[in-house]
Amino acid sequence: MSATPQSDTASSLQGKVAVITGAGRGIGREVALLLASQGVSVVVNDIGAALDGQGNDNSPAVDLVREIEKQGGKAVANTASVSEWESARSLVEQAIETYGRIDYVVNNAGILRDKIFHQMDPADYEAVLRVHLFGSFYVSRAAAEHFRKQESGAFVHMTSTSGLIGSIGQANYASAKLGIVGLSRSLALDMARYNVRSNCIAPSAFSRMIESVPGATPEQKAQNLEMRRARTRPEQIAPVVAYLLSDGAHHISGQIIGVRGNELYLYSQPRPVRVQHNSDGWTLDTLREHIGEGWKSSFTPLERTRDVFPWQAQ
Repeated sequence: MSATPQSDTASSLQGKVAVITGAGRGIGREVALLLASQGVSVVVNDIGAALDGQGNDNSPAVDLVREIEKQGGKAVANTASVSEWESARSLVEQAIETYGRIDYVVNNAGILRDKIFHQMDPADYEAVLRVHLFGSFYVSRAAAEHFRKQESGAFVHMTSTSGLIGSIGQANYASAKLGIVGLSRSLALDMARYNVRSNCIAPSAFSRMIESVPGATPEQKAQNLEMRRARTRPEQIAPVVAYLLSDGAHHISGQIIGVRGNELYLYSQPRPVRVQHNSDGWTLDTLREHIGEGWKSSFTPLERTRDVFPWQAQ
């Protein structure tokens, strides 16, 4: 890998060990390449499934390991599923057995099974949650045992505007992605005493994850994908992940950072925006007066992501 001089932030990554899920393609691949270039030993996890989670192909993980090694980095492939506790634990165990430690977890693995809500099969709802949310918990839980003992470590999880803001036809995906925000926040609070940090990234980069979003004609979808390929790329996400893992971000935990092209966002988190007290208690009429009418201007609009971000990413 490159021998160019490193900043203190970059040099703090040297010699560390990271587990990256869903690392064979897209954002995960770019994160693995960047971390390896900074001297991080990487467990490249990817089952090589189709977008809906079906199938298995070890070539994405194996090919990336070869590419990293060709460039002088250190990596090992792992093709276990994160959707089950025992197989998810194998990622962390492999890091310990191969490199003797684990310092970082990047929860990036995911699948999509988009469908309008009243047509969504319960199995498709559960499958998406098992990979995104359960997988993030399983891998994080396995790593947390080691982070606690060594009193250091960092997590980065991938959330989405589908959960933070809203999207049509993605109740399963949105549920999982907003659940990951709660998981990350709880991790940050529980593990702070052990100098362990946890943050979320809400990426807006071209990947397979945007290919199946419903609500557009094939022509509109093709045009949108071309635009996003040009303006929002996985390699724009990777430096933000690396920074949040590094010692340079030692003071950042429990946060949600959006990345859209070269734009960054710090997302707000739920806090009360209006308070109303009635010493006599509430009736249907007083609720209508004070809540239904009085709070109307403060309600969060029923918007989709594209309504909140109407401008093109740069």
